Amino acid sequence: MNKLEVKNLIKIFGHNSKDALKRLKSGEDKEKILRETGATVGVNQASFSVNEGEFFVIMGLSGSGKSTLIRLINRLIEPTAGEIFIDGEDITKMDADKLINTRRKKLGMVFQHFGLLPHRTILSNVEFGLEIQGVPREERAERAIKTIEAVGLKGYEHSYPRQLSGGMQQRVGLARALANDTDILLMDEAFSALDPLIRKEMQDELINLVGKLKKTVLFITHDLDEALKLGDKIAIMKNGRIVQIGTSEEILTNPANEYVSNFVEDVDRSKVLVASQVMRKPDLVTTWRGGPRLAVHKMEEAGLSSIFVVDKNKNLKGILTIDDALKAVEDNKWVEDVLRSDFHTTSPNTPLSDLIGIAADTKFPIAVVEETKLLGIIVRVSILSGLALGKKKEV
Repeated sequence: MNKLEVKNLIKIFGHNSKDALKRLKSGEDKEKILRETGATVGVNQASFSVNEGEFFVIMGLSGSGKSTLIRLINRLIEPTAGEIFIDGEDITKMDADKLINTRRKKLGMVFQHFGLLPHRTILSNVEFGLEIQGVPREERAERAIKTIEAVGLKGYEHSYPRQLSGGMQQRVGLARALANDTDILLMDEAFSALDPLIRKEMQDELINLVGKLKKTVLFITHDLDEALKLGDKIAIMKNGRIVQIGTSEEILTNPANEYVSNFVEDVDRSKVLVASQVMRKPDLVTTWRGGPRLAVHKMEEAGLSSIFVVDKNKNLKGILTIDDALKAVEDNKWVEDVLRSDFHTTSPNTPLSDLIGIAADTKFPIAVVEETKLLGIIVRVSILSGLALGKKKEV
C-alpha cells in the first residue's frame, strides 16, 4: 500500500512562475526558462510512490532539487503544481489547521543541522514537539526517555547539547522526531555533517531503528554509497528531474542513462550486494532423521563431500561430511550423532565485503540463515561472479 504518493510535482521560484509553468509543461528546458523569464525550476514534474515501511532515498548532486523536493512534501515550501498524497489524502489541498495536524501526526523531520535548543537539556529537547502538541508532562517525559534510550543516549537525559559530540547531537535530533511517533520520517542530509566513522554508526543505527519501529523513511543524500546502503528504493535527481528510480541492484546493473552510469561506475559492489543476492539453493540437503545411509547415497550421487542437514521445518541442524556419514554407518549411529557445527552462517542482508575473507578460508559453503531456517548457500565462486557481474543469482 502506498503511504506516500507524489504526482507531477513542480516548484518554480521567481516572479514569473505562471509563465514559466506554461513553458515547462510545453517542454521547454530549465536553462531556457531561466534565461527568458528569470524563473528557476527547482523541481520538474517529479512523480514517485513510497510503500508503508519502505526506506526511500532521493539522491543527487548539489542543485539537483532533492532538498527542495523533501520540503515540498511537508509544505515547508509551497508547490507550484502537482499533488502529494499521504494515506490517500492530498496535502496540497489542506488548509493551515489540517496541514499542521497532519505534520504533527504523520510527518517527522530530521535536518542536516541538528537544530537543538542550547538552553534545554537533551530530555527537554526531545520532549519539545510533544510539548507543542500539548501532551501532558508525564506522558511526554516517558515517551522522550524511551526514544533517548532507543537511539543509544541513555544517561545523557540531563546533559546539554554543547556537552555532546556531533554524532550524539544528531541522535538527539533523531530521537526528537521519533518521540512524536509520526508515520513518516523526512531526513534531509541528516548524516552529511558527521565524521565517516560516526556516519556509518548512525546509518547502522537508523537501519535497526526503522526495522524495529516500522517507519516509512524519505531520506535525502548526495552520497551514492549511503543511498545504496540505506535505500529499499533510490530516486536519482538531476536538474530538478527524477532520472531513475530503482533498487540498488537495478541502478548498479541497469543505469538509465550516461549520467547515472557515471555515478555508479566506481561503486564498490562488495559493499552494496548482499548475501541473498548471490546465494543459491543448496545442491542437496538431508533431514537429520533420514539416517546416514541415505545421506551417503545423496552425496555419492551428487559427487559432494558434505551435505547440510535440516529438520522437517527447514531449520538448520548442522553439516555432515562424507567421512562422518560413513563412520556413522559403520558404527550404527544416527546422523544427529555426527553432525558438525564448524561452518559459517550469515544473514541474508550481510554485505559481500564481510564474506570475502570468510569464503577464502572456509572449507564448507557459507549457510545463509534467517532466524534458524536455511535459505541458501554461498560458495566462493558465487561471491566472485556476483562482484564481477553484479547480477542476482536465481534461487
